[in-house]
This record gives sequence, C-alpha cells and structure tokens, in this order.
Amino acid sequence: MKKTLPLFVGLLLLVSCAEEVVKKPENLIPKEKMVHILHDLAVLNAAKSSFKSTLERNGIEVMDFLYKKYQIDSTQFSQSDLYYASLPLEYQSIYEEVEDMLEKRRTSTEEHIRKRYDSIKDDRQKNADSLKVLKKPIKADS
Repeated sequence: MKKTLPLFVGLLLLVSCAEEVVKKPENLIPKEKMVHILHDLAVLNAAKSSFKSTLERNGIEVMDFLYKKYQIDSTQFSQSDLYYASLPLEYQSIYEEVEDMLEKRRTSTEEHIRKRYDSIKDDRQKNADSLKVLKKPIKADS
C-alpha cells in the first residue's frame, strides 16, 4: 500500500494537470499577438503614470487604443488572458517574452540617449574651440 500511494498521487496529479481548467475560446488571440499587446500595455501604462494629463487631453484611453490597434475587443482580450493564465507555463513564457522586449527597448533607449548626449557634448566642445579661435587678438600689419 505504501508503494502504491505515491504512484496513485502522481497519477492523480498527472490527470488533474491534463484537465483543461478554462475552455479554449473560439477567438483566442494568438500567443505572439498577445505578447505584443501586453508589451504595448506595459509601455502605455508607464506613459500613463508619467504623462496622464497629455493622454487625457488627447482623449487617449489605453485599452481602447489597444483594442483598435490590434482589432480585438474587451471580451476577446479578457477570455484570451484568462485562458493563458490557466496555463501557467504558457503564461510565464508570454511574460518572459514581454520582459525581453521591454529590456531591449530600455537598452535601445539608453543607447540612443547616450549617443545624443555624446553628440551634444562634442558640439559644445567644438563651439568652445571655435570661440577660442575668435578670441585671439588680431595682429595689425606694420
């Protein structure tokens, strides 16, 4: 009996894990599209916290914007999100891809800012050098 109990528990876990907790919706958003939607949602929510008045002034609602951009509706998004959430490994892989996209965006933005800063610094140095040349006294011919 002691040897069959772990086997029974393992079999029970296997069967329960194989059971579909949430039924797959007919209009399921494909995984890759879901990754892009969640990426955009993260970026827009960050922008919303920093530029809330600008978004409000322009009448931009984050979710409405995403629904239009990806040609989905709130029900399709909710059902797809719930379905993927019912598959922990799948949901984790989606969010890992979103995280990778955000990290690439952060790195790219930082690099762009650094290049821009270096360019401005170089321009200032060139301007300072030009001013030094202009400040030299002009020698009169005798």
